[in-house]
Amino acid sequence: MDSHLDRVPGGYFSISESGFVRSVNRNFLDMLGLGSAEELVGQHLESVLSVTNKMFFHTYFYPQIQLYGRVDEMYFSFRAADKQKVPVLLNAMRREQSGEGTIDCIALLMRKRLEYEKDTLRSKRELEDLYTETRALNGRLETLHAEYERKQQELMEMNDRLETLASTDPLTGLHNRRFFQSCLRSEWAGSLNGGGSLSLLILDIDHFKKINDTYGHPVGDFVLTELARLLREQSGPQDVCARFGGEEFVVLLPGRGRSEAVAAAEHIRGLIEAAAFGPHRITVSIGVETSAAGSAESGSAEAGETEESLLDRADLALYASKTGGRNRVTHARDLPPGD
Repeated sequence: MDSHLDRVPGGYFSISESGFVRSVNRNFLDMLGLGSAEELVGQHLESVLSVTNKMFFHTYFYPQIQLYGRVDEMYFSFRAADKQKVPVLLNAMRREQSGEGTIDCIALLMRKRLEYEKDTLRSKRELEDLYTETRALNGRLETLHAEYERKQQELMEMNDRLETLASTDPLTGLHNRRFFQSCLRSEWAGSLNGGGSLSLLILDIDHFKKINDTYGHPVGDFVLTELARLLREQSGPQDVCARFGGEEFVVLLPGRGRSEAVAAAEHIRGLIEAAAFGPHRITVSIGVETSAAGSAESGSAEAGETEESLLDRADLALYASKTGGRNRVTHARDLPPGD
Protein backbone atom coordinates (compact mmCIF):
# COMPACT_ATOMS: atom_id res chain seq x y z
CA MET A 1 0.00 0.00 0.00
CA ASP A 2 1.43 3.42 -1.01
CA SER A 3 2.20 5.45 2.14
CA HIS A 4 1.43 8.68 0.24
CA LEU A 5 -2.15 7.49 -0.22
CA ASP A 6 -2.53 7.12 3.55
CA ARG A 7 -2.15 10.91 3.87
CA VAL A 8 -5.08 11.58 1.52
CA PRO A 9 -7.90 13.23 3.56
CA GLY A 10 -10.45 10.61 2.63
CA GLY A 11 -10.88 6.98 1.74
CA TYR A 12 -9.07 6.03 -1.47
CA PHE A 13 -9.52 2.86 -3.49
CA SER A 14 -9.03 1.84 -7.11
CA ILE A 15 -10.90 -0.83 -9.03
CA SER A 16 -10.62 -2.50 -12.42
CA GLU A 17 -13.31 -1.88 -15.03
CA SER A 18 -14.86 -5.20 -13.97
CA GLY A 19 -15.06 -4.02 -10.33
CA PHE A 20 -12.19 -5.82 -8.62
CA VAL A 21 -10.31 -3.82 -5.97
CA ARG A 22 -6.68 -3.09 -6.89
CA SER A 23 -5.50 -0.82 -4.09
CA VAL A 24 -6.78 0.97 -0.96
CA ASN A 25 -5.48 3.41 1.63
CA ARG A 26 -5.61 3.20 5.41
CA ASN A 27 -8.47 5.70 5.70
CA PHE A 28 -10.75 3.59 3.53
CA LEU A 29 -9.93 0.45 5.52
CA ASP A 30 -10.73 2.34 8.74
CA MET A 31 -14.08 3.48 7.31
CA LEU A 32 -15.03 -0.14 6.74
CA GLY A 33 -13.53 -1.46 9.96
CA LEU A 34 -10.97 -3.61 8.15
CA GLY A 35 -7.55 -4.38 9.55
CA SER A 36 -5.44 -4.88 6.43
CA ALA A 37 -5.51 -4.27 2.68
CA GLU A 38 -5.35 -8.02 2.06
CA GLU A 39 -8.94 -8.29 3.32
CA LEU A 40 -10.18 -6.23 0.36
CA VAL A 41 -7.58 -6.10 -2.45
CA GLY A 42 -8.41 -8.68 -5.08
CA GLN A 43 -12.04 -8.87 -3.95
CA HIS A 44 -14.97 -7.50 -5.95
CA LEU A 45 -16.23 -4.16 -4.66
CA GLU A 46 -19.66 -5.76 -4.31
CA SER A 47 -18.30 -7.60 -1.25
CA VAL A 48 -18.73 -4.34 0.73
CA LEU A 49 -22.04 -3.26 -0.87
CA SER A 50 -25.62 -3.94 0.14
CA VAL A 51 -28.06 -5.34 -2.43
CA THR A 52 -29.57 -1.88 -2.97
CA ASN A 53 -26.20 -0.25 -3.50
CA LYS A 54 -25.11 -3.03 -5.86
CA MET A 55 -28.08 -2.14 -8.08
CA PHE A 56 -27.33 1.58 -7.82
CA PHE A 57 -23.68 0.93 -8.62
CA HIS A 58 -24.58 -0.90 -11.83
CA THR A 59 -27.37 1.42 -12.99
CA TYR A 60 -25.69 4.73 -12.27
CA PHE A 61 -21.98 4.48 -11.46
CA TYR A 62 -20.89 2.26 -14.37
CA PRO A 63 -22.87 4.09 -17.11
CA GLN A 64 -21.55 7.45 -15.85
CA ILE A 65 -17.92 6.32 -15.72
CA GLN A 66 -18.11 4.70 -19.17
CA LEU A 67 -19.78 7.69 -20.83
CA TYR A 68 -17.96 10.57 -19.15
CA GLY A 69 -14.88 8.99 -17.58
CA ARG A 70 -15.80 10.36 -14.14
CA VAL A 71 -18.43 10.50 -11.38
CA ASP A 72 -18.80 13.59 -9.20
CA GLU A 73 -20.28 13.73 -5.66
CA MET A 74 -22.37 10.59 -5.80
CA TYR A 75 -24.05 9.74 -2.49
CA PHE A 76 -23.28 6.16 -1.68
CA SER A 77 -23.24 3.69 1.22
CA PHE A 78 -20.76 0.94 1.94
CA ARG A 79 -21.28 -1.99 4.28
CA ALA A 80 -18.70 -2.10 7.07
CA ALA A 81 -17.25 -5.23 8.64
CA ASP A 82 -19.86 -4.93 11.43
CA LYS A 83 -22.65 -4.78 8.77
CA GLN A 84 -23.35 -1.08 9.50
CA LYS A 85 -23.96 1.40 6.69
CA VAL A 86 -21.13 3.82 5.94
CA PRO A 87 -22.58 6.81 4.02
CA VAL A 88 -20.11 8.67 1.80
CA LEU A 89 -19.81 11.14 -1.03
CA LEU A 90 -18.06 9.30 -3.85
CA ASN A 91 -15.94 10.85 -6.61
CA ALA A 92 -14.31 8.71 -9.30
CA MET A 93 -12.22 9.08 -12.44
CA ARG A 94 -11.21 6.54 -15.06
CA ARG A 95 -7.62 6.30 -16.39
CA GLU A 96 -5.55 3.94 -18.53
CA GLN A 97 -2.83 1.93 -16.81
CA SER A 98 -0.67 -0.56 -18.73
CA GLY A 99 -3.30 -0.77 -21.44
CA GLU A 100 -6.11 -1.48 -18.97
CA GLY A 101 -8.75 0.79 -17.51
CA THR A 102 -8.44 1.69 -13.83
CA ILE A 103 -11.06 3.65 -11.84
CA ASP A 104 -9.68 5.77 -8.99
CA CYS A 105 -12.22 6.62 -6.26
CA ILE A 106 -12.29 8.97 -3.25
CA ALA A 107 -14.94 8.44 -0.53
CA LEU A 108 -15.69 11.23 1.98
CA LEU A 109 -17.65 10.34 5.11
CA MET A 110 -21.05 11.99 5.57
CA ARG A 111 -21.04 12.95 9.26
CA LYS A 112 -24.57 14.24 9.21
CA ARG A 113 -27.09 11.54 8.40
CA LEU A 114 -29.39 12.92 5.74
CA GLU A 115 -31.93 14.63 7.95
CA TYR A 116 -33.68 15.82 4.83
CA GLU A 117 -34.69 12.19 4.10
CA LYS A 118 -36.64 12.09 7.37
CA ASP A 119 -38.36 15.35 6.46
CA THR A 120 -39.16 13.93 3.04
CA LEU A 121 -40.83 10.90 4.61
CA ARG A 122 -43.01 13.23 6.68
CA SER A 123 -44.13 15.22 3.70
CA LYS A 124 -46.30 13.65 0.99
CA ARG A 125 -45.49 16.38 -1.46
CA GLU A 126 -41.78 15.99 -1.03
CA LEU A 127 -42.20 12.24 -1.39
CA GLU A 128 -44.05 12.77 -4.66
CA ASP A 129 -41.32 15.15 -5.83
CA LEU A 130 -38.71 12.56 -4.98
CA TYR A 131 -40.65 9.92 -6.87
CA THR A 132 -40.94 12.18 -9.90
CA GLU A 133 -37.26 13.00 -9.73
CA THR A 134 -36.40 9.32 -9.48
CA ARG A 135 -38.47 8.52 -12.54
CA ALA A 136 -36.78 11.33 -14.44
CA LEU A 137 -33.39 10.03 -13.35
CA ASN A 138 -34.29 6.51 -14.45
CA GLY A 139 -35.41 7.88 -17.79
CA ARG A 140 -32.11 9.69 -18.20
CA LEU A 141 -30.21 6.57 -17.22
CA GLU A 142 -32.09 4.63 -19.87
CA THR A 143 -31.26 7.33 -22.40
CA LEU A 144 -27.60 7.32 -21.36
CA HIS A 145 -27.49 3.55 -21.55
CA ALA A 146 -29.06 3.53 -25.02
CA GLU A 147 -26.57 6.19 -26.14
CA TYR A 148 -23.73 4.15 -24.72
CA GLU A 149 -24.92 1.03 -26.57
CA ARG A 150 -25.20 3.02 -29.80
CA LYS A 151 -21.69 4.43 -29.41
CA GLN A 152 -20.35 0.95 -28.70
CA GLN A 153 -21.99 -0.37 -31.87
CA GLU A 154 -20.59 2.52 -33.91
CA LEU A 155 -17.14 1.85 -32.49
CA MET A 156 -17.35 -1.85 -33.37
CA GLU A 157 -18.46 -1.02 -36.91
CA MET A 158 -15.65 1.52 -37.25
CA ASN A 159 -13.12 -1.03 -36.03
CA ASP A 160 -14.43 -3.52 -38.60
CA ARG A 161 -14.07 -0.92 -41.35
CA LEU A 162 -10.55 -0.05 -40.23
CA GLU A 163 -9.58 -3.71 -40.15
CA THR A 164 -10.95 -4.17 -43.67
CA LEU A 165 -9.07 -1.10 -44.91
CA ALA A 166 -5.85 -2.33 -43.31
CA SER A 167 -6.07 -5.63 -45.21
CA THR A 168 -7.40 -4.40 -48.58
CA ASP A 169 -5.68 -2.97 -51.65
CA PRO A 170 -7.47 0.36 -52.26
CA LEU A 171 -7.32 0.19 -56.08
CA THR A 172 -8.43 -3.36 -56.81
CA GLY A 173 -10.37 -4.27 -53.68
CA LEU A 174 -8.37 -7.48 -53.35
CA HIS A 175 -6.49 -8.37 -50.19
CA ASN A 176 -3.15 -6.61 -49.84
CA ARG A 177 0.34 -8.03 -49.39
CA ARG A 178 0.20 -7.80 -45.59
CA PHE A 179 -3.00 -9.82 -45.36
CA PHE A 180 -1.75 -12.38 -47.89
CA GLN A 181 1.49 -13.00 -46.00
CA SER A 182 -0.50 -13.54 -42.81
CA CYS A 183 -2.71 -16.10 -44.60
CA LEU A 184 0.35 -17.78 -46.10
CA ARG A 185 1.91 -18.25 -42.67
CA SER A 186 -1.33 -19.68 -41.30
CA GLU A 187 -1.98 -22.03 -44.23
CA TRP A 188 1.66 -23.14 -44.26
CA ALA A 189 1.47 -24.12 -40.59
CA GLY A 190 -1.83 -25.91 -41.25
CA SER A 191 -0.38 -27.89 -44.16
CA LEU A 192 2.56 -29.02 -42.02
CA ASN A 193 0.35 -30.08 -39.12
CA GLY A 194 -2.39 -31.66 -41.22
CA GLY A 195 -0.27 -33.08 -44.04
CA GLY A 196 -2.33 -31.34 -46.71
CA SER A 197 -1.31 -29.76 -49.99
CA LEU A 198 -0.71 -26.05 -50.43
CA SER A 199 -0.05 -24.32 -53.75
CA LEU A 200 0.84 -20.77 -54.63
CA LEU A 201 0.50 -18.83 -57.90
CA ILE A 202 2.33 -15.60 -58.73
CA LEU A 203 0.97 -13.72 -61.76
CA ASP A 204 2.65 -10.82 -63.52
CA ILE A 205 1.10 -8.82 -66.37
CA ASP A 206 3.33 -9.02 -69.43
CA HIS A 207 4.63 -5.68 -70.75
CA PHE A 208 2.49 -3.71 -68.30
CA LYS A 209 4.80 -0.70 -68.48
CA LYS A 210 4.04 -0.45 -72.19
CA ILE A 211 0.32 -0.22 -71.41
CA ASN A 212 0.91 2.67 -69.01
CA ASP A 213 3.28 4.42 -71.43
CA THR A 214 0.94 3.99 -74.42
CA TYR A 215 -2.51 4.53 -72.92
CA GLY A 216 -1.79 6.29 -69.64
CA HIS A 217 -2.10 5.30 -66.01
CA PRO A 218 -5.95 5.46 -65.87
CA VAL A 219 -6.07 2.66 -68.45
CA GLY A 220 -3.38 0.81 -66.53
CA ASP A 221 -5.47 1.09 -63.37
CA PHE A 222 -8.51 -0.18 -65.28
CA VAL A 223 -6.54 -3.23 -66.42
CA LEU A 224 -5.48 -3.95 -62.83
CA THR A 225 -9.04 -3.68 -61.48
CA GLU A 226 -10.48 -5.87 -64.25
CA LEU A 227 -7.80 -8.50 -63.71
CA ALA A 228 -8.57 -8.42 -59.99
CA ARG A 229 -12.27 -8.91 -60.75
CA LEU A 230 -11.50 -11.93 -62.94
CA LEU A 231 -9.31 -13.49 -60.24
CA ARG A 232 -12.00 -12.91 -57.63
CA GLU A 233 -14.62 -14.58 -59.84
CA GLN A 234 -12.39 -17.61 -60.47
CA SER A 235 -11.28 -18.15 -56.88
CA GLY A 236 -12.84 -20.81 -54.68
CA PRO A 237 -14.18 -20.22 -51.16
CA GLN A 238 -10.89 -21.32 -49.57
CA ASP A 239 -8.61 -19.51 -52.04
CA VAL A 240 -6.92 -16.21 -51.18
CA CYS A 241 -6.32 -13.65 -53.95
CA ALA A 242 -4.20 -10.57 -53.34
CA ARG A 243 -2.39 -7.79 -55.12
CA PHE A 244 1.24 -8.35 -54.22
CA GLY A 245 2.53 -5.08 -55.62
CA GLY A 246 2.49 -3.16 -58.91
CA GLU A 247 1.23 -5.48 -61.66
CA GLU A 248 1.93 -8.63 -59.62
CA PHE A 249 -0.83 -10.75 -58.08
CA VAL A 250 -0.79 -13.87 -55.92
CA VAL A 251 -3.30 -16.67 -55.41
CA LEU A 252 -3.07 -19.09 -52.50
CA LEU A 253 -4.67 -22.49 -53.12
CA PRO A 254 -5.08 -24.49 -49.89
CA GLY A 255 -5.67 -28.20 -50.46
CA ARG A 256 -4.56 -28.07 -54.14
CA GLY A 257 -1.73 -30.32 -55.27
CA ARG A 258 0.72 -29.76 -58.09
CA SER A 259 -1.44 -30.89 -61.02
CA GLU A 260 -4.52 -29.05 -59.72
CA ALA A 261 -2.53 -25.86 -59.22
CA VAL A 262 -1.03 -25.99 -62.72
CA ALA A 263 -4.49 -26.64 -64.20
CA ALA A 264 -5.92 -23.68 -62.27
CA ALA A 265 -3.06 -21.46 -63.43
CA GLU A 266 -3.54 -22.50 -67.08
CA HIS A 267 -7.26 -21.83 -66.79
CA ILE A 268 -6.64 -18.34 -65.44
CA ARG A 269 -3.95 -17.64 -68.04
CA GLY A 270 -6.31 -18.66 -70.86
CA LEU A 271 -9.20 -16.56 -69.55
CA ILE A 272 -6.98 -13.49 -69.31
CA GLU A 273 -5.58 -14.00 -72.81
CA ALA A 274 -9.11 -14.23 -74.23
CA ALA A 275 -10.59 -11.34 -72.25
CA ALA A 276 -10.86 -7.73 -73.38
CA PHE A 277 -9.19 -5.26 -71.03
CA GLY A 278 -10.07 -1.92 -72.57
CA PRO A 279 -8.22 -1.00 -75.77
CA HIS A 280 -5.44 -3.50 -75.18
CA ARG A 281 -5.44 -7.27 -74.77
CA ILE A 282 -3.07 -8.57 -72.15
CA THR A 283 -1.33 -11.78 -71.20
CA VAL A 284 0.17 -12.92 -67.93
CA SER A 285 3.11 -15.05 -66.92
CA ILE A 286 2.54 -17.35 -63.95
CA GLY A 287 4.87 -19.11 -61.54
CA VAL A 288 3.58 -22.01 -59.43
CA GLU A 289 4.97 -23.81 -56.40
CA THR A 290 3.44 -26.57 -54.28
CA SER A 291 4.23 -27.81 -50.83
CA ALA A 292 2.48 -31.08 -50.01
CA ALA A 293 3.66 -32.32 -46.63
CA GLY A 294 2.79 -35.98 -46.39
CA SER A 295 1.44 -36.12 -49.97
CA ALA A 296 2.56 -38.83 -52.36
CA GLU A 297 2.39 -36.34 -55.21
CA SER A 298 5.22 -34.09 -54.12
CA GLY A 299 6.59 -35.80 -51.05
CA SER A 300 6.86 -34.31 -47.59
CA ALA A 301 8.09 -30.77 -47.00
CA GLU A 302 11.81 -30.48 -47.64
CA ALA A 303 14.17 -29.85 -44.74
CA GLY A 304 14.45 -26.12 -44.13
CA GLU A 305 11.49 -25.32 -46.37
CA THR A 306 9.39 -22.41 -45.10
CA GLU A 307 6.50 -20.32 -46.33
CA GLU A 308 9.06 -17.76 -47.53
CA SER A 309 10.95 -20.37 -49.54
CA LEU A 310 7.61 -21.44 -51.07
CA LEU A 311 7.12 -17.84 -52.19
CA ASP A 312 10.71 -17.58 -53.44
CA ARG A 313 10.38 -20.77 -55.52
CA ALA A 314 7.13 -19.53 -57.07
CA ASP A 315 8.92 -16.30 -57.92
CA LEU A 316 11.72 -18.27 -59.62
CA ALA A 317 9.08 -20.13 -61.63
CA LEU A 318 7.54 -16.78 -62.62
CA TYR A 319 10.95 -15.58 -63.78
CA ALA A 320 11.28 -18.74 -65.88
CA SER A 321 7.88 -18.03 -67.49
CA LYS A 322 9.03 -14.48 -68.28
CA THR A 323 12.36 -15.48 -69.76
CA GLY A 324 10.79 -18.44 -71.56
CA GLY A 325 8.61 -16.24 -73.75
CA ARG A 326 5.88 -14.95 -71.41
CA ASN A 327 2.17 -15.88 -71.50
CA ARG A 328 2.92 -19.25 -69.95
CA VAL A 329 2.77 -21.24 -66.72
CA THR A 330 5.84 -22.77 -65.04
CA HIS A 331 5.86 -24.97 -61.95
CA ALA A 332 8.92 -24.56 -59.75
CA ARG A 333 9.47 -28.33 -59.62
CA ASP A 334 9.90 -28.35 -63.40
CA LEU A 335 12.89 -26.00 -63.14
CA PRO A 336 16.33 -27.49 -63.81
CA PRO A 337 18.23 -28.54 -60.66
CA GLY A 338 20.09 -25.65 -59.08
CA ASP A 339 17.62 -22.98 -60.25
